[in-house]
Amino acid sequence: MQVTRLPRRPAPEARADRPRWRLATLIEIGLTGGIGSGKSTVAAMLADRGAVVLDSDSLVRELQVPGTAVFEAIVAQWGERVVADDGTLNRGELASIVFDDPAELELLNAIVHPAHAIEMERRRSVYEGTDTVLVFDIPLLVEVGRGGFDGVVVVDLDPETAIQRLAADRGLDEADARRRMANQASRAERLDRADFVLDNGGTKADLAAEVDRCWEWIGSLGEG
Repeated sequence: MQVTRLPRRPAPEARADRPRWRLATLIEIGLTGGIGSGKSTVAAMLADRGAVVLDSDSLVRELQVPGTAVFEAIVAQWGERVVADDGTLNRGELASIVFDDPAELELLNAIVHPAHAIEMERRRSVYEGTDTVLVFDIPLLVEVGRGGFDGVVVVDLDPETAIQRLAADRGLDEADARRRMANQASRAERLDRADFVLDNGGTKADLAAEVDRCWEWIGSLGEG
């Protein structure tokens, strides 16, 4: 499946090693996918092709290191139980508190999301006026309703295959994997949000070909 919306950018001069533009045209792409879909692998492959990737999860971890306002607010809310022996955030304990409790999750989001939005925008603004391909790697893009992109890429994988890969690659048992999936948007919801669907159901070589196809599509967004 591939859904392509009308291009939003003027047609610039072609260039062999980049998508086809040279004007100072920032292209912003939202990248998402369910757990086990291979989204992070795709992000790395797009970076290899020249994209700049802003990783939402990595930014959250940066915001939660000891000494930050976010860390202090989390500890103030849930106490020392969420602080590990080394003084860092005990992510496992925090996850156990909020995972199945919508009210607790809402409290956490109220602490993290404003700081995350401010810092993400600061990092995005660095590339204003350039011809950068800026990829926002956001696992919960659909769930939070994030918009404002030139296109949204969804890394798609059959959920049963994803469960098998999670067991093989991360050691997650089936029950845990299914529980995590149930707390994310459905496959159909993600596909409905997609401008480009990147299939990760094949081999590594197949994935590389899909990423090449995606990179070419991103280049087409710069054409009139």
